[in-house]
Order: sequence, then C-alpha cells, then structure tokens
Amino acid sequence: MIFNSFEFIFLFLPIVWILYMLLGRIHIPFAKTWLLVASLFFYGYWNPAYLPLILISMLVNYAIGMFLGRNKAKTYRKAILTIGIIFNVLLLGYFKYYDFFVENINFLIGSELVLKNILLPLAISFYTFQQIAYLVDSYRLETKEYNFLNYGLFVTFFPQLIAGPIVHHGQVMSQFSDKKTYRINYEHISQGLLIFAIGLFKKVAIADTFAEWANAGYSNVNVLTFLDSWVTTLSYTLQLYFDFSGYSDMAIGLALLFNIRLPLNFNSPYKARDIQDFWRRWHITLSHFLTTYIYIPLGGNRKGPKRTYVNIFIIFLVSGIWHGAGWTFLIWGTMHGLASIICRYWKLAGFKMNSVLAWVTTFLFVHFAWVFFRALTLQDALTVLKAMFGMNGLRLPTEWFHETNLDWLFPFSATTLELSITILIGLAISWYAKNSVEIMYETKRNVPMAVFAALLLFYSVMQLQQVSEFLYFNF
Repeated sequence: MIFNSFEFIFLFLPIVWILYMLLGRIHIPFAKTWLLVASLFFYGYWNPAYLPLILISMLVNYAIGMFLGRNKAKTYRKAILTIGIIFNVLLLGYFKYYDFFVENINFLIGSELVLKNILLPLAISFYTFQQIAYLVDSYRLETKEYNFLNYGLFVTFFPQLIAGPIVHHGQVMSQFSDKKTYRINYEHISQGLLIFAIGLFKKVAIADTFAEWANAGYSNVNVLTFLDSWVTTLSYTLQLYFDFSGYSDMAIGLALLFNIRLPLNFNSPYKARDIQDFWRRWHITLSHFLTTYIYIPLGGNRKGPKRTYVNIFIIFLVSGIWHGAGWTFLIWGTMHGLASIICRYWKLAGFKMNSVLAWVTTFLFVHFAWVFFRALTLQDALTVLKAMFGMNGLRLPTEWFHETNLDWLFPFSATTLELSITILIGLAISWYAKNSVEIMYETKRNVPMAVFAALLLFYSVMQLQQVSEFLYFNF
C-alpha cells in the first residue's frame, strides 16, 4: 500500500484516523495501540514475510536502549552498545549488501560463491538508522522515556516509516505522550490536507510524467545523443526532485492529521548556491544523522583541516553506500564528498563566486552526479555522460525548424514542444517557486486555498489508475 493508491486514500487512512480519534477519547493507550497495529498492517501489506524482521529489530533495540538508559553505572554498558550497533549493521548489511560483496569477491578472486538474490526489506535503511541513533543516545543517557508503545510508534509510524524522514526519538516520542495528540485539531487537519494535496500532485502529475521520459532514455542509453541525453538526465533530475519532495510533503501532511509534527526533510535544494548549502536542503534528516552520529564522533572539525576533510569524505562515502549497494552509488557519494571538501577549502581560503554562477555551477554538478545515482551500471553512466558532451553526435534532423512533432528524439514518445515546455516548467518551479512547507505556513487558508487544494486532490485522484512507487522506497 502506498500513499498514492485508492486503497490508502479511501480505505486505510479514513478508517485508521476515525478509530484513532474515537479511541483517543476513550483511553489513550488504546489509540496508541491501534495506531501501532495499523502501522504494522501498512508495512506488512507490502510483504508480510518481512514483518517479523521489523518486529525483532524493534524489540531488540528497545530492550538494549532501555538497559543502557536505566543502568547508568554498569561497567559493560559500552559492550552492550557495541553489540546493539553490530546487530543493526549486520541486519542491514546482510539484506542490503550481501549479494554486492559476493559479486565483487567472485570478480576479484575468481570464486563461485552463490548469490542469494535477497529482496531488500522495505524501509530497513530508515528504521535501522533511527534505532542506531536511539541506542547511542541511550548510552549517552539522553533518552528519557521507555514506554514501549511510544517507542513502537517512533519506529513504525506509517507516514514516515517507508522513506523517511529519519526521525529522532526526541522529536516524536514526546508528542506521542501528549494528550493533545489524541484530540481533533482543525488547524492541523487544514495544514495536513493542503500539503498532502500538493505532495500527491507532485508525485502523480509531475514526477510520474518525468519518470516516463527518464526511464525511456535510461533504458536506451546506447542510442542517446546530445539533446536526448540532456532530456533524459534533466527528466530524472526533476523526477527525483518532485518524487522525493512529494513523498516528504505527504508524510508531513499525514502526520499532521494525527497531530504529529515531522521534521522538515526537503527545502528547495535546487536553489542551493554551493554543495554544502545543497546538503542543508536535500534529505535534511539524513544529513543530520550523518553529522551527529558519524562526523562529530570522528572528531568533526576539531582535529585540524586534514582530519576535517577526511571526516567529510567519510560521511559522504557512507551516504553513498546507504543509498544503494553498487559502485554507481559509491561514485556518487565520492563525487559529493570531494565537492564538499573543495567547497569548504574554497570558503576558508576566502574565495567568492558570483551568486548566479555559484547557483548554476552547483545545479550542474548535482545534475551530473545524478547520472551515476540513476544509471544501472557504471558503463551506462559513462555512456550517458559521453552523450551529454556530444560525443555521440547531435542528431539534428533536416526538419528541425519546420515541425514540432519530431520523431528524431528517439526513444521519447512526446513531441519536442511538450518535452521542452514541461522541462522548463519543472525547472522554473524547482528554482523559483515557494516550497510546500512555505505555502503551508505562510499562505492564508481561505476559500480560494481550499478550492486550490480540492482541485489538486481531484486531479491527482483521477490519475491514480497507474500507481507507481516512490524512488526512495529502493534505498
């Protein structure tokens, strides 16, 4: 079940919400239990086989966290923390990276170890990181409550379970303890429906349109030339933007319906003026996790410039590995790590760049890096990049200036005019428009805004015949 499906919007969500509010008036633990069961059902609806995995992970981490938080003077606390982190890393490593390591070992030493073709359990990257943070904070004695229902909801709360944001326990567990969370709040309903409508529209009307062209191009990389390679890569750059921001909007909106405020995860990243600015805007909660639980423990910027640059490189390498088991993700992470090091050195040296040039440079770098992020293989990525630099020809047709419906733009089915206008609109929105959170908080909610949200919802629902998954479900 996904947010942009009939069964979620018209069955799951209204049933869960109504019973949650009714039970909240009777006895709050009933409402918490209902929300926890509903969230587990939401997760198990995808593949019930992995439901025991998330339950075991949750129970083990809760037990270790509670032990660490309550036994302040025990000498073996550090060993328990280490066991807990190893447990999580092994769980993630086995399901996400086993086949990747076996493939590379077979290649390096010529062995014939058998691949297991393990299906990646949904959301394992997200709930594993959340719980590692919980264990570390418990060891530091920074966790304050040990209510299992609150902890279970912190891990499984369905709006953020599948693709984030990566939530810190301190941000939500206190909200699950608050009595006001279980009362109808019309302001939250209004905000939640508005941002959910915007997010749903981004996904089904914009991201899925760009997905068609991006998929067509990346399925035929060997025939791409200069222009169609740029159409392909710009389509993916915009697909990822609207897909991820659409999911983040819907997660925030759904959580607000249950009176839970999730952290901001997406803040107009294509407006960034440098790569550090980009990472303060893109997947904000992942950056926060990597900074808090890896960069700072490694020494951050406290051990001199060389060590700072090494630490920066490490967290981006981890970010690349976290996103996927493949060399393309490693290269993508390495590119961002090197760019962040150069950016930091540039600033410390006192160099400055014109703001427009800085913005264009940042966007183009991010755009080129997405090629490695999207391509299925390293060879595919290099083929696409060659085409983008014109090394596969321009393929200009003789009828270029006489027709708009040009069939030279193989493999795309849309007309040249449609492609050009849609991509320009997508870029303009990502560069200049207010983002959804700004609209939600800054715009007055009146009749025109209600009509606007209703139109977005109506149009989006009419497009739900072909339900597509969100890109970050694969990470």
